[in-house]
Amino acid sequence: MTNANIGTINRLRRVEGQVRGIAQMVADERYCIDILHQLQAVKSALAKVESQILKDHAASCVTAAIASGDVDDQHAKFNELIDLFERVKR
Repeated sequence: MTNANIGTINRLRRVEGQVRGIAQMVADERYCIDILHQLQAVKSALAKVESQILKDHAASCVTAAIASGDVDDQHAKFNELIDLFERVKR
């Protein structure tokens, strides 16, 4: 496992703990604004994980497709990214 993967897994475990904490806050009927603040923190943490995984994909998978000279693989990787960005816009 690479250091990048370890870092990503650690971030996801922190998010997992945050989500469990939010569930407890709801169960304890905590103040709505406090819960919403925690939800924003989770969304921000997930966005950072998403960004890191996207960077890793570009640095490894996309770069490998370009280096391979395989035009079909290059188009496939490009189309995967376009599809991802289109889904994000919705």
